[in-house]
Amino acid sequence: VGWIDLRADDVEERLQHFSQYPQIKGYRHIVQGEADDFLLNADFQRGIRALQPFNYTYDILIYPRQLPAAIAFVEAFPDQRFVIDHCAKPVIRKKEIEDWASYINTIAQHPNVYCKLSGLLTEAVWKDWSAGDFYPYLDVVFDAFGTDRLMFGSDWPVILLSGMYVQWKSLVEKYMEKLPEEAKEQVMGQNALNFYNL
Repeated sequence: VGWIDLRADDVEERLQHFSQYPQIKGYRHIVQGEADDFLLNADFQRGIRALQPFNYTYDILIYPRQLPAAIAFVEAFPDQRFVIDHCAKPVIRKKEIEDWASYINTIAQHPNVYCKLSGLLTEAVWKDWSAGDFYPYLDVVFDAFGTDRLMFGSDWPVILLSGMYVQWKSLVEKYMEKLPEEAKEQVMGQNALNFYNL
């Protein structure tokens, strides 16, 4: 997953150029650093439309306050494959969940939207968290997206600010221990293979 200026006047030509590299599966803009309504920008949306002929995916990297705009954004592109990175970064350290959960449930109603199980350790109190801190948030995304639209992610190396990769992987595996093996395989790899055409 790479970056390209999707607002550029020549975005189609740039995408055509990079389409010769099959390792590139999609693009991401760090929207969390932009204005809350950035995803609704007309020039940016023109760039999103340009992704579809190349079968590129788009990773949505946002904060919870940007979820309302993200909902309107995905509604405008029902044929574009999206994945929400880091579960939209709920503020676990403050146990903020209600508004985030409501928005997650709404955006998950769009079948072209997936969610990446990553980035949550750094949304908790760094290096002073317990597995139980994450379970209410995992409950929300598992209920909203189901095991066929969730994909495990490491968020390495950023995860090292708050814990180790093996801790996060073990936490998610423990959470899923009662699920069927097929569901575990979907979340831990198969969904990513399908989503990114790997």
